[in-house]
Amino acid sequence: MATEKDTTVIADEREDANAELPKPAKVTLAHRLYTGQISYDFVAHRRRWYIISAIALVASLLAVLLNGLNMGIEFRGGVDFQAPVQVSAQTVPEVRDAVASLGLAGQDDITVTTMGDNKVRVQTKPLTPDEVVQVKKAISGAIGIQPDDVTYTQIGASWGQQITTKALIALAVFLTLVMLLIWIYFRDFKMSIAAIIALVHDLVITVGVYALIGFTVTPATMIGVLTILGYSLYDTVVVFDKIRENTKDILSSDRTYSQAANAAVNQVLVRSLNTTIIGVLPVAALLFTGWFVLGTGPLKDLGLALFVGMIAGAYSSIFIATPLLAQLRERDADMTEHREHLERKRARAEVRASAQSKTKAGSSGAAATKKVALELDATTGTDVATPGLVDAKTVEQAARQQRARQPRSKRKH
Repeated sequence: MATEKDTTVIADEREDANAELPKPAKVTLAHRLYTGQISYDFVAHRRRWYIISAIALVASLLAVLLNGLNMGIEFRGGVDFQAPVQVSAQTVPEVRDAVASLGLAGQDDITVTTMGDNKVRVQTKPLTPDEVVQVKKAISGAIGIQPDDVTYTQIGASWGQQITTKALIALAVFLTLVMLLIWIYFRDFKMSIAAIIALVHDLVITVGVYALIGFTVTPATMIGVLTILGYSLYDTVVVFDKIRENTKDILSSDRTYSQAANAAVNQVLVRSLNTTIIGVLPVAALLFTGWFVLGTGPLKDLGLALFVGMIAGAYSSIFIATPLLAQLRERDADMTEHREHLERKRARAEVRASAQSKTKAGSSGAAATKKVALELDATTGTDVATPGLVDAKTVEQAARQQRARQPRSKRKH
């Protein structure tokens, strides 16, 4: 007989053995999404994403039409003043107040920035020669230098218009090359169309935010816009590459193109979100520094373009480009035929499953009826259990006969 001491030793040995067993690895969300254990149907809900994007695009276009873009001196022309000074916290507001006190017509948006820690920069709209002299005196008086130490450069409106035209041409060339490269790489022109629509979506929203907030469009803004277009394109290509992998043998699989594309989005979802968050955090710090610390300058212009564009790019690659691509490809003749074939196959499977369930139900009912009949046959002596002849009427008659019989003690012998 086992003693209490022996029981304790056995329990300790079991605990030690369990402690040595490796613990099962924790399944992450990314793994569950990649393997399809959980998923969200982004493609099926594409109408919802289209409505959200349409609202954002309409709001952006209205902001541009109603407010317009605050173009920088490089695009609209004007005068650029620069003066040497030991920069302090009061340099920018003092210079701005000095120039604003002149009350020059049409100079409501004077831009004052610092260039390093030893120079201040003032940008105004086009000025007459007399107004240039007044501004030089105001700047020199605010920082305590001679007017001749203030240099200036006049930028004509025609030159600014040329810069704007060249920037638009460069953007058009960029979009055209992107379309061709995606077509060549994926060998699917509809992927090019979906990618370009996603890029235009990001571009319009970014420009709309600039018009809504009123930030100045500068060369730094153009750099930011081109950067976010590249980022958005990269994110879209990553998703499309996974779609190509999932749809390689789509016509011989049991999934439609939309289902395979949706699986691809779920597989790269966590990766896209992580990449976006890691990219947005330093950009947010850049925007905060340029907006709230420095107050103006290239950091603010660049930071806003990057911040808005990266978020819009991550959204469009998942919610716009992929559903749009699936919608375009589902219209192809081979994809339509494949989808209809799968629908017929599923319909036949459902009919077969329904028939099997009815057969099982009928067999179970017949067995139950036969069992009741056998029990009644044993008590009444009536042969009602003949296979194939048992029905509800026979069972009911046998039951009435059983109820009509007298107890055994009262029967006559």
